[in-house]
Amino acid sequence: MKKILLNRKRNGRLLADHSRYNATKQRLIQAADGNTKQVLNALGTFEDGLTEEMAEESRETYGNNVITHGKKDSIWKRIWAAFVNPFTAILFLLTVVSVFTDIIYAEPQNKSYTTVIIITTMVMISGILRFVQETRSGNAAAKLSQMIHTTTCVERKEAGRQEIPLEDVVVGDILHLSAGDMVPADVRILSSKDLFVSQSALTGESEPVEKLAVNHADTKVLTEITDLAFMGTNVISGSAKAVAVAVGNDTVLGTVAKELTVKPPMTGFERGVNSVSWVLIRFMLIMVPIVLFINGFTKGDWLDATLFAISIAVGLTPEMLPMIVTTSLARGAVAMSRKKVIIKNLNAIQNLGSIDILCTDKTGTLTQDKVVLEYHLDIHGNEDDRVLRHAFLNSYYQTGLKNLIDLAIISKNRELENSHLETGYTKVDEIPFDFNRRRMSVVVSDLNGKTQLITKGAVEEMLKCCSYAEYNGNVEPLTEEIREFILSKSNELNADGMRVIAVAHKTNPAPEGQFSVSDETDMVLIGYLAFLDPPKETTAQAIKALYEHGVDVKILTGDNEKVTCCICRQVGLPVNELLLGSEIDDLDDKTLAEKAESMTVFAKLSPAQKARVVRVLRENGHLVGYMGDGINDASAMKASDVGISVDTAVDIAKESADVILLDKDLMVLESGIIEGRKTYANMIKYIKMTASSNFGNMFSVLAASAFLPFLPMASIHLILLNLIYDVSCTAIPWDNVDREYLLKPRKWDASSVGRFMVWLGPASSVFDIATYLLMYFVICPTVCGGLMFHQITDPAMQALFIATFQAGWFIESMWSQSLVIHMIRTPKIPFIQSWASKQVVCLSFAGIAVLTMIPFTPVAQALKLARLPGIYFAWLALIVVCYMVLATVLKTVYIKRYGELL
Repeated sequence: MKKILLNRKRNGRLLADHSRYNATKQRLIQAADGNTKQVLNALGTFEDGLTEEMAEESRETYGNNVITHGKKDSIWKRIWAAFVNPFTAILFLLTVVSVFTDIIYAEPQNKSYTTVIIITTMVMISGILRFVQETRSGNAAAKLSQMIHTTTCVERKEAGRQEIPLEDVVVGDILHLSAGDMVPADVRILSSKDLFVSQSALTGESEPVEKLAVNHADTKVLTEITDLAFMGTNVISGSAKAVAVAVGNDTVLGTVAKELTVKPPMTGFERGVNSVSWVLIRFMLIMVPIVLFINGFTKGDWLDATLFAISIAVGLTPEMLPMIVTTSLARGAVAMSRKKVIIKNLNAIQNLGSIDILCTDKTGTLTQDKVVLEYHLDIHGNEDDRVLRHAFLNSYYQTGLKNLIDLAIISKNRELENSHLETGYTKVDEIPFDFNRRRMSVVVSDLNGKTQLITKGAVEEMLKCCSYAEYNGNVEPLTEEIREFILSKSNELNADGMRVIAVAHKTNPAPEGQFSVSDETDMVLIGYLAFLDPPKETTAQAIKALYEHGVDVKILTGDNEKVTCCICRQVGLPVNELLLGSEIDDLDDKTLAEKAESMTVFAKLSPAQKARVVRVLRENGHLVGYMGDGINDASAMKASDVGISVDTAVDIAKESADVILLDKDLMVLESGIIEGRKTYANMIKYIKMTASSNFGNMFSVLAASAFLPFLPMASIHLILLNLIYDVSCTAIPWDNVDREYLLKPRKWDASSVGRFMVWLGPASSVFDIATYLLMYFVICPTVCGGLMFHQITDPAMQALFIATFQAGWFIESMWSQSLVIHMIRTPKIPFIQSWASKQVVCLSFAGIAVLTMIPFTPVAQALKLARLPGIYFAWLALIVVCYMVLATVLKTVYIKRYGELL
């Protein structure tokens, strides 16, 4: 019956989802087929938008513009994930076996709930700690993400155009879209100009598609309808006016969210953690059967042998690993937020620490991101206000994304008080910028009806569309001699670190309303604009710091190579060779990969070329971070291991990034890299110290199982020892990390864990076996009146001998396991050259104190542990000191052989 009800519930949910999808699809198709007036009437809106009251009514009717599918899991699902994993399954199995052996089938006088209680406590502590830490981590990530604001331009009655958060968009809102914008809802295009949209988030197609104000597609496939654009896609170029038709869960993105939120491919970090976990699991699967059969055959009690083998499995499994990893990542993310670095994805903090190459755009990263128009010059290099006026008309009247150059031109014109240009012209049309042409055009008409096509862009690209130049006071054909003269003047300015763009115009170019890229021909070049974006004061220091930490910096820019090289020289970035975008297209991936290793500067790159460079560097085995803030950087960020952007970036750049800098400063990024390495260091500490100490213990168990006439430690002792040790390890995410360890990037290497276990694990076994010999031949006979175990016939005296022996190894195991934390956390001498954090010191020594006291408390009787004589602790001190000396020697030899400890 329960299964039938669950199936009905699931089927009902699927039907509801299907019904919602069909309703959304029908509404979008109707909007696509109707004319503007019909669409606006159907949605209850107007050309100039909704009033605030109407917007609220629309929100109540159609809901918020927030997708809830695939978002935060319910509390019950998170509780289930925290408590149900292979590690707790082993503990649960042990609990079930213990219920039968210690309670159900035990004699009345031998019934004991102790094992069940302790194992249940262990499961609860492990699960609760993981649940609390993951909840806190999720909340921290959510709060950090809320600091990143993505807005869109809407038109509302009375208020006019305004920027509002994406989640505040409602059905019926009139939206204005331009290059760099995320489409905030499913929209019907009302008017557009050269609008190209990337739909890769929905369809996977890499090429952008053109969207128009009319539907030319004879299809019912929504993404192929030409006058519809969808939430989650982004504007590559052009501009548009649109109306929101569907928001939130009713959008195409929302209705297929479950399919779109499939778990993404594993990052290097996730692969590393998984590979390490499987090393430990395989080791456990080998060791447990061996321990089971040795104890079964030598002791003859297969039930006890089974319990003991399962306890060994628990001891070999780092069940706190998920909690340690989550806590380390969350701690790193919160620490970075204090330095104005927002980690959108918790895993990104460790990936950030692992990068060995940082690729970055030039503008605003190396430079101050405050472009100033230094000169407006004619062809001969003389100051000419006419060049500035034409440039202003181009920048002011274009509706696309106004970049820093446009803003600098507008600012300079206003300084010269040429305000009449803002009212004396009417915009007729525009040809938006794209990264292939590297220029943009605006058509304006003055009060006398004179129409001009004004174009500005990169000098080389402008020369391609110009047939004439204003040379020596005349409009002359653009001869090869004049072309060379123009390029030489441009190169002179570039050599001084200035970015140069050219300005051209054409009078009465074509009939109104028919302008396109084909009209950018036979133009007259009238002059140049020279911009200065000086390097930041901290850039040279930051690049030096990145090099010191093993991170190579490469510049991937669409800018001129001479300007880029000049800036690089000023900030101390060596430029031995460089590659241009035109040269990259002639190289196959293998050749590009070889050249990319030695190149520092890649100039005049298109967005696709930036992404290709990043991809070949990753294929060479590097972990690559990419930092950028423009539309042309989004694809490269997605291709990198870690995408890095800034809060002032365009929408698509922020959406593509894993890390957002609130200060666009490389010094802040260097802090993030260090924090990521600290996070990795503390995670690998826990894995290696737990794996090596557990391996040592199990090696000791094998030796004891083969030669002792009884178990060296009861299963409950192993479980309790493991529990107290794991609790003491919960402070490791807050541990200190040696400065020397932070100087180079680290990659996850599962083979190093196995190697580490084999090298340092047996060190503790040497002293475990020494403890066996001490207890069996010295301490236990002393407690039992000088008799050896085989000489004792009294069952009570035998039980005392075993209880004393197990208490001795119980305490020594905790001492060695806890001290190994301090030995392995640093290649230096602990407590002398390197101290752990206060949290680690306090918890590890608290664990030692608690476990050492257990045989002297009333709990000892339930655990079948005996009090130890004072002489034992003198021997224990000697064993511990010798153990630390041997561990230090082995550690030193290991470092000499393999180069590093962790």
